[in-house]
Amino acid sequence: MLAGTPAARPPMRSVLTAQGGAAPLAAQPALPDADPTDSTLPRVWVDSSRQFQTLLGFGGAFTEAAATTWQQLPPAQQAAVLQACFHPTEGHGYTLCRVHINSCDFSLGNYAHADVAGDFALAHFSIARDQQALLPFIRAAQQVAGRPIQLLASPWSPPAWMKTNGAMNGGGRLRPDCRTAWAQCYVRFIQAYQAEGVPIWGVSVQNEPMATQRWDSCLYTAEEERDFVRDHLGPALHAAGLADIRIIIWDHNRDGLVERASVVYGDPQAARYVWGAGFHWYVEDQFEQVQLAHDAWPDKQLLFTEGCQEGGPHIGSWDLGERYARSIIQDLNHWTVGWIDWNLLLDHTGGPNHVGNLCSAPLLADTTTGTLLPQSSMAYIGHFARYIQPGARRVLCAASKAVLECTAFANPDGSLATVVMNRSAQPAPFTLVVDGQAVRVHLPARAITTCLA
Repeated sequence: MLAGTPAARPPMRSVLTAQGGAAPLAAQPALPDADPTDSTLPRVWVDSSRQFQTLLGFGGAFTEAAATTWQQLPPAQQAAVLQACFHPTEGHGYTLCRVHINSCDFSLGNYAHADVAGDFALAHFSIARDQQALLPFIRAAQQVAGRPIQLLASPWSPPAWMKTNGAMNGGGRLRPDCRTAWAQCYVRFIQAYQAEGVPIWGVSVQNEPMATQRWDSCLYTAEEERDFVRDHLGPALHAAGLADIRIIIWDHNRDGLVERASVVYGDPQAARYVWGAGFHWYVEDQFEQVQLAHDAWPDKQLLFTEGCQEGGPHIGSWDLGERYARSIIQDLNHWTVGWIDWNLLLDHTGGPNHVGNLCSAPLLADTTTGTLLPQSSMAYIGHFARYIQPGARRVLCAASKAVLECTAFANPDGSLATVVMNRSAQPAPFTLVVDGQAVRVHLPARAITTCLA
């Protein structure tokens, strides 16, 4: 090489998933060079010098339904599930996951860790139920991951005796005289899981606090959530030496994110305990709510904590993967720092679920045959989780056509991943320009690609 000649950049590589394609996440030939000044094709433009939030990671939820389904599989299929989700090089490398405190709808029935009425001292607190399926599933995942899994713990309902309606299902509210005991339940849960070798990274105050559901649920107004954090949960965690546990508010749909945050963050004493806000996707997209929350409170974090396709398993649906990727792209581009799917695994019916609220999951399993049924959402999530590493920084990324939905991240290892999706029925070829290096990309109809520089 002549002195002063810049080193040649390695060719960009890419992986592709396309409807009707041969295989998901298929490696493609090296992308051909293009003229960076050519404007005959649409363009995706990336400038890695402009950096934004740091990514925590991707993952899904350990539920009792997922864990019992996993236990029913043959050993080889159990190993395949763990590798697909958690292996850092051969799978999605999940590092950010969720677990329920007490039961949720994707449990085999209602249960509480403090189920003895009037036990304010929590003398009978026990996680024995979790030791049957949940904890073995989580520990097996930890072994395959080979690195920490940051675990968010979320309650769907306090014990029935702590609620105004006397039931875990059907809404109701936390009784005022039970607030101190309920805050201690979080402490005891965190301590019990830690003793099992499963550290908890954070807690949300309440799953979907504005929804009266026929399954496990509990209502909080914004003021009630603010006061519970300020007067009970925050002080309880600090007093127990658990000040490093992140507290996440809201944990409900994007449409109410800004209003809820305004009330809680508007109280400095409550806000000092709160790491950030979590949100779901079950109403209108409302991605602007995520951006507004960041703009108003840039010191607070934003985390996608749950999403799934409702109404059954939707086996073979391509729309499913596209819904996931659209949400991930838009949430990340609006300052979200992590993205947690709902159930890691369900059976072929979309359950089990103790009230028949059947849903899809990226991995389904036919428990009658022991066969895994990966859905399009599994491949689409992989375009992000496999190539955008924990600790990556989002970088400036823009497309000249709306059909090219895109985001880009600079990884800690120096690589740069650009994800581009085409949900249209027509191919969408484009020129990708990354820090001045240009390549031509052919993106088929109903397809997603990850380009690596």
